[in-house]
Amino acid sequence: MEFKHYSVLLGETIEQLNIKPDGIYVDGTLGGAGHSREVAKRLSKQGRLIGIDQDADAIKAASERLSEYKEQVTIIRSNYANMKEELYAIGVTGVDGILLDLGVSSFQLDTPERGFTYRDPEAPLDMRMDDRTTQTAKDIVNGYSEMELYRIIRDYGEDKFAKNIAKHIVMERAKKPIETAGELTDIIRASIPMKVQATGGHPAKRTFQAIRIELNRELEVLQDTLDDMIDLLNPGGRLCIITFHSLEDRIVKVNFKKNENPCTCPSDFPVCVCGKVSKGKVITRKPILPSEKELEENSRSKSAKLRVFERC
Repeated sequence: MEFKHYSVLLGETIEQLNIKPDGIYVDGTLGGAGHSREVAKRLSKQGRLIGIDQDADAIKAASERLSEYKEQVTIIRSNYANMKEELYAIGVTGVDGILLDLGVSSFQLDTPERGFTYRDPEAPLDMRMDDRTTQTAKDIVNGYSEMELYRIIRDYGEDKFAKNIAKHIVMERAKKPIETAGELTDIIRASIPMKVQATGGHPAKRTFQAIRIELNRELEVLQDTLDDMIDLLNPGGRLCIITFHSLEDRIVKVNFKKNENPCTCPSDFPVCVCGKVSKGKVITRKPILPSEKELEENSRSKSAKLRVFERC
């Protein structure tokens, strides 16, 4: 199956990166290289693009898609959490732009054996972004306590029926292990009132999202890596991040604000004495959202938000 991913906010992201032909740019979520290809097109022979992804299918697809730019492109199989170390290892200590597209690719969603989808009842409960790791979604569904399941479905899925869903999962797995998307979806359906299911979209969407986020440590990785990415930027360099989840967006918004104004002195102090210096400025006071045209072409873009930080 061809690796497909509609590159959300593509034009807006490329514009915000302020690409210099001889600059160094990093795509920390390479995917099918939709964003990266547009970056590579704008680079001279002195420019450089470094693509990072932990998904083997993405690496293969991106390598093919970027083959005509191979002189300027370096592709690394890793989690963007390791960006600083991976860049240092190839002699790169400063870059002119970094982008992250935190959405799940269409390929991952549409390939049942990857286990991200709730639409194929026979799909395994996998959901690993990196198949070199051993824990799967099945391990979470069958191994987490009822309280742990409640926490992740409530926090990461933002589902108001989280408590009931967790309770039903634990009840059903006591009879037999839950192994497929269909089995888990049936349990979720039984946990949510029918009148809510009739109007609230697919009932399993939020729980599957929550399990995926937990399994791949998506919010933790984002939270722990933002400062490093800002530190990697050269003066004038920009960090562009596309989020699809309210918690992701909040993490980015709060971090950007903190890096713009890190001062911890009380507001009534006449001068700063904490010594913390601003690393740059937030370019997007409000996030950039998809256009009406993009929303019509790709319904998966509807929750996308782009935020941009520029290093001083």
